[in-house]
Amino acid sequence: MKTLAVCADDYGLSAPISDGIVRLARQGRLDAVSCLVTAARWPADATRLGGLRVAIGLHLNLSEGAPLSAALARHWPRLPALPALILRAHAGALPRDALRAEIDAQLDAFRAATGRAPDFVDGHQHVHHLPGVRQALLERLAAPTAVRATGRVAGPGWALKRWLIEATGGRALQRALAARGLRHNAVLVGAYDFAAADYGALVRRWLAALPERGTLLFCHPGETDPTGSDPIGAARVRELAYLGSEAFARDLAAAGVVHGPAWR
Repeated sequence: MKTLAVCADDYGLSAPISDGIVRLARQGRLDAVSCLVTAARWPADATRLGGLRVAIGLHLNLSEGAPLSAALARHWPRLPALPALILRAHAGALPRDALRAEIDAQLDAFRAATGRAPDFVDGHQHVHHLPGVRQALLERLAAPTAVRATGRVAGPGWALKRWLIEATGGRALQRALAARGLRHNAVLVGAYDFAAADYGALVRRWLAALPERGTLLFCHPGETDPTGSDPIGAARVRELAYLGSEAFARDLAAAGVVHGPAWR
């Protein structure tokens, strides 16, 4: 049997997202939940995580909303959009000391709400692997905390997006994790354009290409957002419907895949 860990991202970003993720976790369809602690609703949503049989991690955010730390807010009152952040990171133009303060603030916010360190850390829009960010983050982590590796993003499909994830820092992060002996997934799946109408068909393609161990599927499920403000709201609803369905369970069984840890 092959193993797959399923991680739902963006917990705490909005009520529909948190509601959908909690529902899937209670169904036993998730192995991990990644929490966005910069959101205003995070402290309240953190109380709902108790009793869920999933790993709970920090979804480091440097590309949406406002910083938590005063140090980074002096540079960026609003966090830069991802393209600008990538350019600044690769140009060596990030405020390094302020970034360290922001990482500390987000780790502290996680601990304050949950009473413990995160089981793992990853990044909203994969920001944790960017040059400057990854070094500052790795300075602050030690075993047994795991890290989402983005150095091998498996297909099929969306080759350009997968290459961009790997090339903007994923491969360097994967090498650094191995050198430091920090637990991480060997393979990542889940990258697509959020426009595909049949999410189940995508998952079946990913399942067919899985290696035996060490694969993490990242996903973004959520309930319907009545405000219509979520740019990937329709994709979240499709993901929630499939992952919560019996079709997902049947597809896992047909592919010879069971839930299991990805970090090693």
